[in-house]
Amino acid sequence: MTTESNTSIFPKGEKLPNDWFTGNAFLTKFISKDKNNEFSAGNVTFEPGARTKWHTHPKGQVLIVLEGEGFYQEEGKPAQSIKKGDVVNIPEEVKHWHGASAISKMAHIAITNYKGDVQVTWLEPVNDATYNEINNQ
Repeated sequence: MTTESNTSIFPKGEKLPNDWFTGNAFLTKFISKDKNNEFSAGNVTFEPGARTKWHTHPKGQVLIVLEGEGFYQEEGKPAQSIKKGDVVNIPEEVKHWHGASAISKMAHIAITNYKGDVQVTWLEPVNDATYNEINNQ
């Protein structure tokens, strides 16, 4: 018989700005863009109810969910439930958001590509009514 550890693999990290997130989200940086890497990578931890604002990436992004449960949604499509072990491959310039459910924290590794010096364009917040409706489904 095995037991699953509830200990996070990575530290919680530094609080991310509420300019980009609703609720509390934290980042542990792994890799920054440099002469060898045209991407950044890090662990993002979302407390329950925390989520990104709508945003796009000029060269796409990959999310690897490490723990908890949350949602990923592309504009014009239904929200998808995401959980530990899920991988989300986000195409370039697709408007989307992601974050924890209302009752569970969620942590994922985000691998985000750059186009020149740009890796993300932040847009408007996810409407509370929309987020609450997704959580109640």
